[in-house]
Amino acid sequence: MHISEVSLSESPKHWYAVKVFYNRTLKIEALLKTQSIESYIPMKSVEQIVNGRKIRRRKPAIASLMFVRCTAQQATELQPTLNNQAMLYTNRGEKHPAIIPDEQMQRFISITSVDDLGMEYLGDVSSEWTTGCRVRVIDGIFKGAEGYIKRIKGNHRLVVAIEGIVAVATSYIPECFLEKIE
Repeated sequence: MHISEVSLSESPKHWYAVKVFYNRTLKIEALLKTQSIESYIPMKSVEQIVNGRKIRRRKPAIASLMFVRCTAQQATELQPTLNNQAMLYTNRGEKHPAIIPDEQMQRFISITSVDDLGMEYLGDVSSEWTTGCRVRVIDGIFKGAEGYIKRIKGNHRLVVAIEGIVAVATSYIPECFLEKIE
């Protein structure tokens, strides 16, 4: 089954979160590419020792999570295409896929696309990660990123969240690199 190409130029595209089963994010990404659907998988670097040499490779940061950008109609038609390998997140008590605001998604992508070994994924978001002092990073590898500053394991860290789905905390950010947002 292919996603309908009807009225793609008329309908706006939105981001949607996809819960992937059995660690198949890369397989589903390849399937979506064949249907010209944009996707994003947060990746992380892992260091391994192979034949006495330290190598660094990239793998999905959260094995069961990816994001797709498509029209509402494509999102609705996507579920049967995924063939029980994944499902789209929905709002509580509703059957249609939950839209992730572009601004939230862009902040999340800007943080998770930085190759930082200190990145920590916090799983399901509770309100504790989206309250507190809202800041913008003005210097360093996360320059331009916005989120909430939290003290985690004794360090000031920037937390960026996609409400109800996931939050990510950066490595330590010096206080002088932060600007409070009113």
